[in-house]
This record gives sequence, C-alpha cells and structure tokens, in this order.
Amino acid sequence: MRRRIDRQSFRVVLALLGALGWTAFPSASAGEAPTPPKPDREAVERGRKALTERGYLYAEWSDAAYRGASKYWDEPAPDPEKDPEGYARAFGRHYGFHPAPYPNDGLPMGLKRSVKRDGVTKGMQVDCMVCHGGSIGGKSYVGLPNTQIDYETFFLDLFRADGRRMPIIPFILGTARGTTNAGMMSVVLLSFRNSDLSRRTFPVPMGSNLPELDAPPWWVLKRKTMMYYDGRTPAASARANMQFLLAEKSLAEFQELEPTFRDIQAYLMSIEPPKYPFPIDAPRADRGRLVFEKSCARCHGTYGETVSYPGKIVPLDVVGTDPERIRGMADRAVAHYNSTWFAEKHPVQTDEEDGYQAPPLDGIWASAPYLHNGSIPTLNALLDSSTRPKRFTRPPSTDFEHYDSQRVGWKFEEVAEPATTKKRNSHEAHFIYDTSRYGLNNGGHTFGDKLSKDDRADLIEYLKTL
Repeated sequence: MRRRIDRQSFRVVLALLGALGWTAFPSASAGEAPTPPKPDREAVERGRKALTERGYLYAEWSDAAYRGASKYWDEPAPDPEKDPEGYARAFGRHYGFHPAPYPNDGLPMGLKRSVKRDGVTKGMQVDCMVCHGGSIGGKSYVGLPNTQIDYETFFLDLFRADGRRMPIIPFILGTARGTTNAGMMSVVLLSFRNSDLSRRTFPVPMGSNLPELDAPPWWVLKRKTMMYYDGRTPAASARANMQFLLAEKSLAEFQELEPTFRDIQAYLMSIEPPKYPFPIDAPRADRGRLVFEKSCARCHGTYGETVSYPGKIVPLDVVGTDPERIRGMADRAVAHYNSTWFAEKHPVQTDEEDGYQAPPLDGIWASAPYLHNGSIPTLNALLDSSTRPKRFTRPPSTDFEHYDSQRVGWKFEEVAEPATTKKRNSHEAHFIYDTSRYGLNNGGHTFGDKLSKDDRADLIEYLKTL
C-alpha cells in the first residue's frame, strides 16, 4: 500500500532537495569559449566567504541527531563529546564527507550549522559541498566532486537519530556512493513554484525522469560558455546556481541574494585543479600530446601554451554513452524554467542538440570516475572499452592507497553477481556501482579502442599533465 505524503513531509523533502544544491537544468550556442576574463579579486574573496562561511537554509537535523547517528553503524565510533574531532572524521568516513579545508564549526565539509525555523533551536543542514566538496589523496578541495557521499544511508540514519521517519522522496537519490540525482532535485523543486515563483500546493506536471549522475568539477566552468552535461544553459548564469534555495526563498529574497551569488560565481571561476602528485614520464607525455591533438582535441580542446575549448556537443549516435540524462529532461520542464526569474537573463536553449557536451579535461586525473554518470573507474578503462567492469566497488576512502596511478583512477574489484541478489545493508550495497541500473550504462566513448597499447599509455601519461 502506497503511503500518502503529508504537507509536512513535502516540506521536508523540498528542504532536503534544495540543500543538495547543484541543478541540472539545461545558454547561447556552445561555440568556442572566450579567454576567461581576469577575476575581480575582491569579488572572488567575497564569493569564497559567502560559499564556505555562510549557510542559506534552516537546519533540518538537530545537533543530537549528528551525535547520535553512530548508533546505527556496524563499527564503534569515538565519543562525540570526548573526541569531537575523531567523531567528525568517523562520521565523514561512514557517510562520505571530507574534512573541511576552511573553518566549519567542527563539521565535515558538506554540513553547515544553522538554526531551525523557530530561529532558536540549533542544528545542521547540508550545503553545496555535499556534492562539490571532494577529496583525493586524503586532501579536501572545494570544487572537486564528492565521489564518496552516500545520501540514502546518511538521510536514513539522521532522521532516525532525530526521532523522525525519513520522508518519501519521489525519485532515486543515488544507488552508489558518489552519485546524486541533481536533475530530479531541480525538477521537483521548481514544480512547486509558479512562473512568478509563488508557491503551489500541487506540482506542475514536468514529465521528466532523470537518472543519478556524478557531479562535474567546478574548475572547468571558466572554460565554458554553456554549462551542464547537455550544454544548454549559459555558464554566465549566477541565478542557475540559486535554485537550491527554492525550498525556502521567495522571489524578493532571491533578488536580494543575487549579488552574493554573483560573487560566488566569480569564486567558482577562480578555482584551479590540483596538480598530479606523482612522477610523470616526460618523453611519454610528449608523445601522448601528439596522440591527444590528433584524436581528442577536436572535442575536448587544447591545453598548454595554446588553450582552446570548443564546447562541442557530441551527438548520442556518435558518442554512444548512456542517453537517459539527455532524453529524461522533458520540454515542459525546460519551458517552465524559462518562464521564471531564473531564466530572465539566461534562458535554457530550447533548440536541443541530442548529445553531451565534451568536457574540458583540466585536472582529469583527479576527477575519476569517468563519463557523466561515473560508470568507468579509470582512464585506461575509458580508453579501452574491453576492460570496463559491469559491477565494481567504489573505494572505501580517497587515500592514495586506493588510487591507481598507472591506469589513472580508482582501484576497484569486480562484483560478479548482481548487487540485488545478495542481501547487504545500504551502507555496504552503496559501495557497489551497477551499470545495469537506469542511467548508469558504461557503454560508448569507444574512441580509444582504435589506439595501440603504446599510444594509449602515452595518451594517459599526457592527460596526467592537464
């Protein structure tokens, strides 16, 4: 029997969806990106502080829920009162959060202290860094995708620890660590607003069915004129980044916050990727650059002394990757978005190209797993489709002991049986990525298959330098 979702549950669902942050709504055509302008240093600094030091939503869970979540773990945890730092590290490892590289009141990156709607009761909420605050080699970075987060287990445990039942969320949040359904979050949030952003009791029928994805790195944004995987939204749009506040904010509040989010946009444009930390075979990388320029640059651009990015949309029948992110966004959802304040200056392109935008490859060594859905664990598997696992484990942490510097990406174990045939708790099950699930197919992008083994190794060596 299907449970009815009451008004309170809807409010909680919308608050959670909003807090998770980045939207997937698909701005001018995706032509050659201009040279990024020099950033306004004062705006960048204001944006950094606005993003990392400030919260924008009410608390969803109490401090007691944070401290009590460990009672649902299978392993012992440090005492949160006697060893708060140890508890924060254990909490982060269990649910896939990382230490904050900025002051954060003792919480892992991705959580932010706040107050509840009464303005008094203290608690916490997730923020943008739950998706966009990642770690590699045990070091945290703002703008690096979080490939560890386990939303379902985190939400389930926090609500239970808070003495509440987890609300029904009308779509799959994520079936594997690191994946998130940002597209459906955006669709659902906006469906409860009219074109003037006044609230609705019943949602606008949006007709969309989007799959879970991996977040892209923020540092590639400066290269783009169009953003998101479909390349339909202008990268200059600061308003697009504000949609996660739809759970709470009015149009007047959005307008008041827009200058702040322009500063945040300036900060996002300033982020640079981390440098590859291991030795690079320079002669091999030089040979790999020639392979790249011949086989890859047409779609992914050029790097080094001459930098260009074409913003090319590669048709689905050419790239061959899982099509559900493109096909799952309905025209009516785009039309509704375009009728609102968010699209007033930067509307979503409606003359849709049926394909994915080939991304810039800056810092690609650090942004494994690969493809828009994170279905391929290493660059070697991306460039040799015969080696791609159908079901595989995601790493238990981002420490370099789990990083494969030869194949470039995360070490993994293949899982022979379907993930649903063996009973596991959600914490265990979400370490398994299953490419048979909706939107998670690992096919396509077989362009590297034609390369010789040596050319492929040379190319991978070059990609380490980007």
